[in-house]
Amino acid sequence: MDVSHPAIQRVVEVAARKGVRLDIITLDAPTRTAEEAAAAVGVRLDQIVKSLVFVSARSDGRLVPVICLVSGRNRVDLGRLAAVTGEMSIRRATAREARELTGFPVGGIPPFGYGRQARVVMDADLCPFQVVWAAAGVDGAVFPVPPGTLRFLSNATVAPIAEEPWLRVAGAAIDPQLLFEAGGSAA
Repeated sequence: MDVSHPAIQRVVEVAARKGVRLDIITLDAPTRTAEEAAAAVGVRLDQIVKSLVFVSARSDGRLVPVICLVSGRNRVDLGRLAAVTGEMSIRRATAREARELTGFPVGGIPPFGYGRQARVVMDADLCPFQVVWAAAGVDGAVFPVPPGTLRFLSNATVAPIAEEPWLRVAGAAIDPQLLFEAGGSAA
């Protein structure tokens, strides 16, 4: 693949308008998942930026996108995301919705450059790294970026939106509602 692909160029142009030059790297290996991207680039899974699309429906049926930039190892806690955004009916977008709302296919969704307004929330766990790696618009294209620059380019709000590690059990999350119903605490 060549960096002249229209989706990659859209990402590069948005960054350039903000005075940032991106170093796009195209890989022969797939980068649709965080695990694939980390292996292809040769970095820790935590350094991969997952651009996950969530939506909240308005009363007129219109879907409002919320893009979450999440560390590769993390999963978004919907309760935290709802609290941060004030969108109580927020849910994960379908692949079709994600493509329609961002203009990019799942597996290549970059952290900015959507062609429409979208609220962006960035996982605080990305901040400690000197460099993180994000998708550049298509599968197999990525770019390195310091987290502060990523926040600037995406106009993101940094917030603790990741699921707590203690909620992960053998790769699956415990439903906090089940804890509450069993007499435990979800907090």
